[in-house]
Amino acid sequence: MAEAQLPGDGESSPLTSKPRQSLPPPHEAVDVVGGVRRERRRFPIFGYHSFVRLWAAQAISSLGDWIGLFAVLALAARLGKSSPQTAIGVVMIARMIPGFFLASFGGVLVDRWSRKRVMVTCDIGRGMVMASLPFLHTVWELFLASLLLEILSLLWTPAKEASVPNLVPKEQLTTANSLSLVAAYGTFPLAGVISAVLFKVAEWASHHYSGLHFLNLNKESVAIYADVASFFVSAALISTLTLQRPQPEKKREGRIDLSATIKDLREGWGFIAHSPVVRAVLLGLGTGLIGGGMVVPLGPTFSSKVLHGGDAGFTLLLTAMGTGVAIGVLGLSAVQRRVPKERLFPWAVLGAGGALIAGAAMSSLALALVFVGAMGIFAGGVYVMGFTLVQENVSDEIRGRVFATLYTIVRLCLVIALTVGPFLALAFDNVSPGSVTVGAVTVQLSGVRLTLWLGGVIIIGAGLLAERVLRGHEIRA
Repeated sequence: MAEAQLPGDGESSPLTSKPRQSLPPPHEAVDVVGGVRRERRRFPIFGYHSFVRLWAAQAISSLGDWIGLFAVLALAARLGKSSPQTAIGVVMIARMIPGFFLASFGGVLVDRWSRKRVMVTCDIGRGMVMASLPFLHTVWELFLASLLLEILSLLWTPAKEASVPNLVPKEQLTTANSLSLVAAYGTFPLAGVISAVLFKVAEWASHHYSGLHFLNLNKESVAIYADVASFFVSAALISTLTLQRPQPEKKREGRIDLSATIKDLREGWGFIAHSPVVRAVLLGLGTGLIGGGMVVPLGPTFSSKVLHGGDAGFTLLLTAMGTGVAIGVLGLSAVQRRVPKERLFPWAVLGAGGALIAGAAMSSLALALVFVGAMGIFAGGVYVMGFTLVQENVSDEIRGRVFATLYTIVRLCLVIALTVGPFLALAFDNVSPGSVTVGAVTVQLSGVRLTLWLGGVIIIGAGLLAERVLRGHEIRA
């Protein structure tokens, strides 16, 4: 059998639209790390041992991240004393700021440095920063720590995403991204249960083990220490990987040239401007999130005032959304080889927008759950296909910059949705006639319903734009 071609072999340019094939097809794969012939199996993705270790590291650190987030928010509320909401807001702002100003530069560094070294260093750094949190005394100290945590995460995430295509063949990228989505968000419910247990353990330990006072044991610190452990385990797993270094940047190893960094940054943006597929993904994911993200702040109001379901209704809506995402991800993974992703991606975006409009039109909780679940199915497909298209159409030398830009745009659009949505709902309440009667049917036109409809229209607009860009790409091809 011929040896698998490793990333960096052959000719390639940073502006090449198609990456090199880094691994052989699943039925003839050889594990890159050990060089051991892989046997056929029902789930071939698990035959790529390096990817499995990277995925396990992501799942463990994501679980720790969610546990840590619960603990950090509880810590912020305690340090905020009389203004817990303000303290929590300050911490969340610290999580948002770096992405707007540093993510693109982080992508340049990821494309220049050893990605394995970046991920291991960031995991160790995040673990050390988290370990300091139980000893902080002010909200502003927590703000600075959160800022540093986010900066390290901005380096870790694009390094991980850019590494995946070098660990599995093109045919398995859809499944790999589906598993990554499960690792990132499927661990959230488990983290909630573990956090509750750890809070109880902390209360018990603080009363029965006075010798552990030097650890500042309280309900937050035990959860924080669990997060610290998850980062160190992740670093240990990633340290066992063999990841190829992006080739063109070896000559600049060990130093940061500002002019070269700016040049690399411009090169990344230039590639995005000239790549129809990447532009379509950014339009679909980014702009679509402006519409879909409005569901988060408006969901409780929609559940209580429109569906009359209260907090329990909102929980059911979130459950329906999560279940839909899981179905979409698993379904797409099952048919990945028969799915023309470039054609299906914009239609999945359109489907998500249509489902949101239909769900917002419902006055019955049961019917709303059906359409919200459908929106989740489409949204899961959009996420997986979008990330897979970027990985398939971006060369290894520039992939970190493109993913950093993608995360920046997604973050910006989500913040717009979270902040603008409630204000739009209030504005619509002030100008809405209250209801409209069509024949024998009276439709309530509350501000929250009108805003969700607007969100659906925005998603549909994003899907149409993405479809137009990709159709033009097919015509030229």
